[in-house]
Amino acid sequence: MELDLRDKVAVVTGATANIGRAVSLDFAREGAKVVLVGRDEEAGARLVADCTDAGACGAVFVAADVLDPASPTRVLEAADTLGSIDILVNNIGGNVDQGFFVDSDPDKWMADIDINFGTVLRMTHAVLPGMIERKSGAIVNVGSTAAIVGDYMLPVYSAAKGAVHSFTVVLAKEVGQHGVRVNAIAPYATISTDPAAFSKGSRFHPDSGLFSKGAASVREEDRAIRQRRTFVGKPFASPEEMSGMVLFLASTRASFITGQVYPIDGGALL
Repeated sequence: MELDLRDKVAVVTGATANIGRAVSLDFAREGAKVVLVGRDEEAGARLVADCTDAGACGAVFVAADVLDPASPTRVLEAADTLGSIDILVNNIGGNVDQGFFVDSDPDKWMADIDINFGTVLRMTHAVLPGMIERKSGAIVNVGSTAAIVGDYMLPVYSAAKGAVHSFTVVLAKEVGQHGVRVNAIAPYATISTDPAAFSKGSRFHPDSGLFSKGAASVREEDRAIRQRRTFVGKPFASPEEMSGMVLFLASTRASFITGQVYPIDGGALL
């Protein structure tokens, strides 16, 4: 399928790991110009090289933490070297902690909200004026199935991803008149087996210990409640199984689609 993405300028946040990395490489294979945003400069340099080898018409890495309100300006400055931004993929997300809400630390609530929702607001707010002026653009947000069903022991993360979904819908209503489309995907558990997909800033990096620490505190009863099954022969998705939908939604082949949230869950929500 021809997606007409050659020479399009696509900004991908959280680009150096997992879903973001797969999306970046797929844009590169389509001949897009990619602006890769992440915190791990070593992983960023590798990704620029990989995108160039894959066929990107241009690739630049921006070492930026989008939790910093000043970082979107730096991203826009880097993007200007490649051209006007056609596509924004808001991919940054993660959970700072896990456990029951009653036991949660209020000092950590805003961290979960900011990494999952605040980053979306910041980057979108920075990119939108240019898209509106040009009467063209596509935004794809990465939400989560947690926003649809509420992931057990991830209350604030689930709520923040729910905000991403709601924002996707209302923004599509606001900017459709300006030729800008806004959609989202809602991934189920997505884990890469490629060591290159684990940047130092990723919660999936083995050194983070986030998942091992959480697993040690889960009782069997809680594990049973959290358990879901897929119907595609494997328990987890790969990043490449998410990136295809992101590219489609960003492309002209999806020009009549806006304000939608697409679960990619292997049937886990059935």
